Amino acid sequence: MAKKNAHVAATKTLINQKDEYQEKLLNVSYNEKLLEMIKFAEEYDVPIMQNEGIAFLIMLLNVKKPLRILEIGSAIGFSSSIMAINSDAKIDTIERDSKMIVECKKNHQELGLSDRINLIEGDALDTFEIVKDNQYDFIFIDAAKAQYIKFFEMYSPLLTNDGIILSDNLYFHDLLFEEVNNRDLRQLVRKVGKYNEFLFNHPDFETHIFKIGDGVGVSTRKYAKQNSII
Repeated sequence: MAKKNAHVAATKTLINQKDEYQEKLLNVSYNEKLLEMIKFAEEYDVPIMQNEGIAFLIMLLNVKKPLRILEIGSAIGFSSSIMAINSDAKIDTIERDSKMIVECKKNHQELGLSDRINLIEGDALDTFEIVKDNQYDFIFIDAAKAQYIKFFEMYSPLLTNDGIILSDNLYFHDLLFEEVNNRDLRQLVRKVGKYNEFLFNHPDFETHIFKIGDGVGVSTRKYAKQNSII
């Protein structure tokens, strides 16, 4: 038993060392408030972007240097805060969950970002009228997975010619490649798979899906390919 416990402890140490190495390698650093948000997300099972995905997101922001960002799915405001800290963009972010809205507002305020991040309260399928006159050079989709196709179809017309649409969770915890027994979960996995097919077959957009974090997709307009960073 003691030998087994020692093996478990050694394994945990190796995992921690690997995580620390990856964080250094990816050059991702979080201030005290962001670390507090990560801890909150872990404790209350709030899905936020994985560390590798955050590093990729920051890289895209550094290259693209967007001026206007739309985020679909705020949750506690973690990714919108990351985007604000790592860019000069004005950000509109949409969230429907009342508990998440409270946390998101509090976090943006405590980080001093409320003047740059506009939180739109409501379902993204119902809030298009609020932003319909805006143009965004970066759109981040990270909300209800079953509605990804509708989100893309609804909001992609607001993307600038050389803009980027980033979609998260396209591997969906690798469940796309496994047999799923739970009926509801299986239906959700199929919808994520259909969204990936939708992206690959879209007549106006070219998409690359990267095995980063939980799978991220980068979509750009085909007729703006000469300006694409991918």
